[in-house]
This record gives sequence, C-alpha cells and structure tokens, in this order.
Amino acid sequence: MTNMLLPHTFHSLTLPSFLSPVFLSLKPSGNSIRTTKQEKTRRRNKTIIMAGTCAFSEIIEGDVYKYYSEGEWKVSSSGKTVSIVNPTTRKTQFKVQACNQEEVNKIVESAKAAQKSWAKTPLWKRAELLHKAAAVLKEHKKPIAECLVKEIAKPAKDAVTEVVRSGDLVSYCAEEGVRILGEGKFLVSDSFPGNERTKYCLTSKIPLGVVLAIPPFNYPVNLAVSKIAPALIAGNSLVLKPPTQGAVAALHMVHCFHLAGFPKGLISCVTGKGSEIGDFLTMHPGVNCISFTGGDTGVAISKKAGMIPLQMELGGKDACIILEDADLDLAASNIVKGGFSYSGQRCTAVKVVLVMESVADELVKKVNEILAKLTVGPPEDDCDITPVVTESSANFIEGLVMDAKQKGATFCQEYKRQGNLIWPLLLDNVRPDMRIAWEEPFGPVLPVIRINSVEEGIRHCNASNFGLQGCVFTRDINKAILISDAMETGTVQINSAPARGPDHFPFQGLKDSGIGSQGVTNSINMMTKIKTTVINLPSPSYTMG
Repeated sequence: MTNMLLPHTFHSLTLPSFLSPVFLSLKPSGNSIRTTKQEKTRRRNKTIIMAGTCAFSEIIEGDVYKYYSEGEWKVSSSGKTVSIVNPTTRKTQFKVQACNQEEVNKIVESAKAAQKSWAKTPLWKRAELLHKAAAVLKEHKKPIAECLVKEIAKPAKDAVTEVVRSGDLVSYCAEEGVRILGEGKFLVSDSFPGNERTKYCLTSKIPLGVVLAIPPFNYPVNLAVSKIAPALIAGNSLVLKPPTQGAVAALHMVHCFHLAGFPKGLISCVTGKGSEIGDFLTMHPGVNCISFTGGDTGVAISKKAGMIPLQMELGGKDACIILEDADLDLAASNIVKGGFSYSGQRCTAVKVVLVMESVADELVKKVNEILAKLTVGPPEDDCDITPVVTESSANFIEGLVMDAKQKGATFCQEYKRQGNLIWPLLLDNVRPDMRIAWEEPFGPVLPVIRINSVEEGIRHCNASNFGLQGCVFTRDINKAILISDAMETGTVQINSAPARGPDHFPFQGLKDSGIGSQGVTNSINMMTKIKTTVINLPSPSYTMG
C-alpha cells in the first residue's frame, strides 16, 4: 500500500496537456539516468498529445474556460471567474466563467426559441444527431478523461470508462427514444360503461420545453448526458449547470454536442456561483423541468421550483445485509468494490454493512485482507483510493471517524489522512449511537454493525431517512426476495453491491433519496407529457358489424 501522496510540481494554474505547449523530454545526465516515479508521472502528464484535441481550442480564452450559449463560446460580462481546485495538489487547476443573472435570462430565452424549432425536427433526425454526438464524445475520450483526473481525482482508467459509457448512453437513448416516442395510443369510448363508440382518442408524447440539468461532481459527464440525451430526443431544449468540480470536463462534453451540429440555442452550459445564479436558475419561469442529482440542495430546489416536473436523486445510506449462509468471499469482494471504489464517493456505494454475528469475524477478516491490497495515491497512477474532492469533504469524513473513535468503534486499520487523501478504513462494532451508522460519509470509510437477526438488519435499514439502494447476500433466493420486499429502498441488489447501471435500468430512491425515477426509458417519459386528440363521431362506428 502506498504510504504517502507522490509529490507533484504543478503551476498555480495548470491547463490540460492538450491545451499546453509540448514539453521536451528530460535529458538524463550523470546520476540522473534513473528517473523517479514522480518524474515519470510528471513527464507523462505534460507530454501526452491527444488526437484531435485542437477541436477544443475555442472553448478557452487565456486561462479561463468560456460558457456556452446560442451555439457560441462566450466570456461572461461579469468579468469574474470561479476557480477549480485540484483535489490532489489542492491548488487551482482551472478557471471558469462566473455568469450573471442577465446571461441566464438570455440562455433561457434562446433555449425556448430553439426548442420550438427542435420539436418540429423529425424524430429520426434527432436520433441521428445524438448518434453523431456519441461518436464525437468517444473520439475525444482522452482529453475529457484528463479533465476528470485533474478536477475530481478520478482514477485515469475510470475517467476514460465514464466518457465511453456516456457515449454508449447517448446512443442507446437515441434508439430507445425512436421506439418510445414513435408510438402512441388509440382508445375508443365504448370500452367504458354507458358509452357507445362515438369517440376516438389519439394520444402521443410531446416535449415539456426547457429542461434544466444539474449533475453532481462525481459523474459530471455521465450524469449530465443521462439528462441531456433523454431531453433532446424527446424534443426539449437543455440548459446545463455543471458542478464546480467537474465543470471543465462538462464543458468539453458539451463541445462534443456542438461539434455534432445541434441547432444554436438548443443546448447551453452556464457556469458560475450557486449563490448568484443557483436559485435564479431553478426558480426561473422559463424552465419547464428540472433533473438534479446531488445532496441536500435538492430538497431546497423542490420547495422552490413550483409546479414543474422534478427528477431528483439525493444520496443514500445503502445497507448491505449479510446472512449466515452467504458466500463470504463474494460478499467481501463486493463490499470492498461497493464501498471503496472511487474512494466511496458514489451515491450507490455500500455505506453500512449489517452482518450476522455468527459470521462477522470471518467476513471482517476477508474484507481487511482485500483492503490491504488497495493502492493509495494520485489518480494519475490509477490508484484504487484517491483524494476526496474537497478539503471540506475530508474534514466531514474525519468528523465521522473521530465520533466513532470516541464512542468505541473498533478500527481495523490505522486512520491516516494527508490533505484530501484518506486511507481506506473499516470500522467494526459500530453502534446505532454513532453518527457514521446513519450519516453518508462519501469517502473511503465503512462501518460494520453486527446483528443477531434479519429483522434487526431490516429495522436499521428502514430507520434511515435515505432509501436509495440496498443489497443482501444469501444463497437462499426465498430469503432474498422476502428481505428485498421488506427493505424500504428504490432498488435491492441480490448477491451484488449496489450500482446505478446498466444505464437503462430504472434508478430511483425512496424517502429523502429522491423524487421520480431515472434510467433511459423513465427519463424520456418524465421529460414528456401526454397530448390527447379526441375525434367525435356523429353516430356510433364499429369496424365490422
């Protein structure tokens, strides 16, 4: 296991390598023939030249990225910028425009105008453009992934996977949209008691108008396109407000849609401070639908948004129930994968393990053996555990850990932190009076609660104010189904860790975990409304008779 962060030398503002000058390779001399791992990493970061990256030159001016409006990349009239801090170096990595309310008004106005024309665009043409955007997105996966590494410390291989997955999602959405939106219903009046067949009812799905999409930092590309693609195939226009951490990756993704040739004004991307444009956007009278993924902010949005459709996923405290007959090797590997991948910064991460006392010792031993093999360090080196996104996040996680320590939890590893980097930690013998038993750490720290009955585990799961996902490990399918039905969560995984994907599966939460359901089909349906036309006949009509 790596014991410390590899030191890096960064400028106070570092542009992605594909927008920076090409650096000459270091020439060895004397005792410098051997380069350190640090030097190799730094040299690799600076000398990578991405294929086709000149396509992104217009999205930046000086050292500040532009925002996207009316089919053009623009500089905000505010003259202000927002800094994006690299979680690894804790220094400013990028800057984006701090847009103002006047610019938001113009964006929404152009989105409404563009949507009117887009709604008249043939469905096959919408799908064709989405397929093209998906291809462009995959073509430029490396520069976008590099942004994810620098902005949110996502391991390099996982960053590339996110972009490719996003392209696949866009293509799948185009295909599914053609099927869903190409069908309507035909109803006849005499199917209801007391009526003759004098009315023919035709129903179809029509767009809502302007969709506001707000994705989170942990999947700023994938969770953005999961909102963008359904909105566009359904005939809506789209305004994207990316998270601060992840904004530059999102801007690159939006440029891929620009390169695909979508109409001007149909897609916009506005960056800025939430305190200045956040409420203004979510309460804007020109917005007809909001799709939000994040935390407590979603609750505030739901109270202010008014009478428009909302799609929200607001986090979870996903419980993993381990029965006595479980395959413990399978359970342990899934607990580590589910609880510690991307440093636990996933809504669907395993957040609490509820294990039967009789197998708890063996399970904890197996989990610790896997944890000991995880690598810890910078995302450029594809480490398993990378820095969490911000210092405030690290401080919050540390607060949960210290509370557990004070109240007597068993530390299976030494608690270690350096800056934003927190080493993986399993906490055994956690009790319900500890904060970490209920609060979502969003980091590489996992509590284990020992239970004496299945009912005890279900009670703990259902006592949470969250209800996103859960999982159960057992060889008895009958028990698994009974437990699944009893768990108050949107999804229950049997013999696997929680997960959002595949992206066409329904994805939803109960209680404080959200409103509505995601997944390609559900999102398309949510971003449309039913339009009915009734044909009134002068006399009853039957096809034959």
